Amino acid sequence: MNPIPGWLSSLGLDDPITYAVLFLASSLFMLWRLEAIMDRGFEGTALGTLVMPLCSGLGNLLFVFIVARGNTPAQEVMTNAVVNNVTNLTLLLGLPALLWGLAVVPSAESAKRPRRGSRAKVGADAGLPQRLNRLSLVLTLFAVVFFSGTTWALAEDGVLDFSDGLVLTGLFVFWQTFQVYDVLKHNTRQRLSLGAGFWLDLLLVLAGGIVLFTSIDELVTWLTRQQSGFFSAANLGWLTGWLMVLPNALLAFFYAARKRPEVVYASQVGDGHICIPLGIGLFALLKPLPMPPHANWGLMLLMAGAGLHVLCLLFAGGLPRWLGGALVAAYAAFVVTGWAG
Repeated sequence: MNPIPGWLSSLGLDDPITYAVLFLASSLFMLWRLEAIMDRGFEGTALGTLVMPLCSGLGNLLFVFIVARGNTPAQEVMTNAVVNNVTNLTLLLGLPALLWGLAVVPSAESAKRPRRGSRAKVGADAGLPQRLNRLSLVLTLFAVVFFSGTTWALAEDGVLDFSDGLVLTGLFVFWQTFQVYDVLKHNTRQRLSLGAGFWLDLLLVLAGGIVLFTSIDELVTWLTRQQSGFFSAANLGWLTGWLMVLPNALLAFFYAARKRPEVVYASQVGDGHICIPLGIGLFALLKPLPMPPHANWGLMLLMAGAGLHVLCLLFAGGLPRWLGGALVAAYAAFVVTGWAG
């Protein structure tokens, strides 16, 4: 039995604000350990596509199981996933691009400019890691298109059942296996070892996950009891989608300010795989998942957004500032349209 709610209740802190603070604190703690993991063989896009999504998206997975075990409408899982993914691909990439710029590949002039004390040939190869990061990100974005399209096709009959969930979770496992292979190949070539510290960090992340589960469970329980107002059961999918995207926002702003655009991109895009296909796939394995009215256009919006980012990476080397502003405006339109619907 989880002792945390009882302990907080004895202190008079058993309220939604406390659990919201616990959610943010545990998320920050887990993301803090990512800095240590970066020095243990997970770097750049590998960190963003393999490690970060599992930490920042853990709340979404916990939400799946909390809804599955209770009486909350199953459609809220899809709403949560769509809100999370659309926010990642629009607001949380557009706003950092608008503020700092997200140039994954340096401009032609900077790439050709030799470093101090180096010959021109060395300078010409200076942009190779960035170009490799771009290729990895393009592949990840194509995965978004493929996963979203597969979900849309499987949900054509209006519901995702056990067999559909098996397909979606199987796709995610295959994708993550490919990512693990890529990391192990890199570590073998560089003769890197994960070491005991890596496993200690995983244990710390697990401890943070327990606190995270408690906070989400209590917040969902509280929301389902509210029958009127903005913070109520009627808006559960939207509210939890926004809450669980906060760790992603912290990642985006932190790494954008540190001039790590490849990590910003990979973390936001990779986090989407946790919701689609893994989250909704796992729910479909537990219970049938009926599609809400906005599911079809939400999935199509995800495919269109991922395609736009592919074009930006291929032809502009990243997300231009002006287009970042356009994505922020598009997100505002998404919220207004979805809320009105």
